[in-house]
Amino acid sequence: MATKSPTKPKSPNRPLDPFRRAVLRGLGVLLPPLLTVVIFLWVGKTVINYVLEPMEQAARYILVEYATDIRSIEEVPKETIQELSKVGGLFSIAGDLFVKTIDGKFIPEYVDTGVRQHLGKSAMPTGAHDIYETYIDQQYLQRQYVIPVFLGVFILALYLLGKFLAAGVGRILWGQLERLITTLPLVSNVYSSVKQVTDFMFTEPNLEATRVVAIEYPRRGIWTLAMVTGESMLDIRAAANEPVLSVLVPTSPMPFTGFTMTVRKSETIDLDITVDQALQFIVSCGVVVPPHQLAEALKNQERKLPVDATLAASSPLPAAASVASEE
Repeated sequence: MATKSPTKPKSPNRPLDPFRRAVLRGLGVLLPPLLTVVIFLWVGKTVINYVLEPMEQAARYILVEYATDIRSIEEVPKETIQELSKVGGLFSIAGDLFVKTIDGKFIPEYVDTGVRQHLGKSAMPTGAHDIYETYIDQQYLQRQYVIPVFLGVFILALYLLGKFLAAGVGRILWGQLERLITTLPLVSNVYSSVKQVTDFMFTEPNLEATRVVAIEYPRRGIWTLAMVTGESMLDIRAAANEPVLSVLVPTSPMPFTGFTMTVRKSETIDLDITVDQALQFIVSCGVVVPPHQLAEALKNQERKLPVDATLAASSPLPAAASVASEE
């Protein structure tokens, strides 16, 4: 006599369950766009802090050191200096107007005037180099002009670096550098993990997948996504006595590694999804389902058609059992 399996008691509804479900549903709707914005802001802030600002500081340093007219009292012949105003520290040096700063240096009068007009009521820098840095920021390093120029220079540098690494010498040098990095105890683990992610995101795949299929792997009854890469070898086809396919079975969550297999064509199921959709499905461990596949599942759910409807139809249980359960 068959024993009935014990039924699991239903958990009682708690008063806060509707509130909790509503909050979780709201989080599910809000988090994807919010996290997208946060990620883009983080990437932009990282580029500004570690790329644009260092380039801006380097440009400011070069301009201050090599494109400024800062003179010390020792460099100016005394016969060429004429004091015009003691109040503002205005001097004439060889016919040009200069202002003497607190640190005893001379800077052009138009630089001092431009900085004072720009700062308004704010405190004036004391040193000649500080005044010139403010003037250069005001005249030449305004953000609306600097950011597009520096971004263009950065993209050009990336292009040249990519061309260099694609050449034979660059590839060899980069390979030697990577081998050196992988020998470092702690850095190698971090570098290898980051490199796997960046290779997947930015490197064009060398593998040309024609379509996506489902195969029963690692055993029958378990379906796995696979990328068709070719028609395999003639010897295998002759041994199988039917057409075969070469497939790559990617692994989650890093689909650029996996297993290469040869399977019978008759044992594969062609899937109506693109390679990109299959990669998203694998990377998300099955969470991100292609929209049209998900829409079909939702339609079936709305119609109250279970996935194993065909099994239920062929079940040996009598129809009276279902009637009794309804009563």
